[in-house]
Amino acid sequence: MTDTARSGSIDDGQTTQKPVQLDDAADYDDLLAEHDLVLLEFVTSGCGICASMEPVLGTVARSAPGVVATVNAGLVPDLAGEFDVRSVPTLVVLKEGEEVARLDDGFQGAETLVDLLETHAAQ
Repeated sequence: MTDTARSGSIDDGQTTQKPVQLDDAADYDDLLAEHDLVLLEFVTSGCGICASMEPVLGTVARSAPGVVATVNAGLVPDLAGEFDVRSVPTLVVLKEGEEVARLDDGFQGAETLVDLLETHAAQ
């Protein structure tokens, strides 16, 4: 996993949470072992909407329960196949390793994603 930290630190000593990049299926397995609630975004290189989602996901990672992770569907096709990803961005909410929600209809705002994660964290 790269950017593994819910973790970077900034100059004033605070920690910052940012999306985790999953580079392979083993990273995904490790993530599920460590976190009960996951927002998983499937992207591809060159996807404009996916790129516009990056700051949104950063906000969600700092504001919502669970962990936010991104997967390049072109580089990890087995994982994209497991989730039957047909378009990008595709956002999947996992609770205890099971898919509980999916958004695959384009750009999503931070408020929508935070609300979705808060709803599933409370269940």
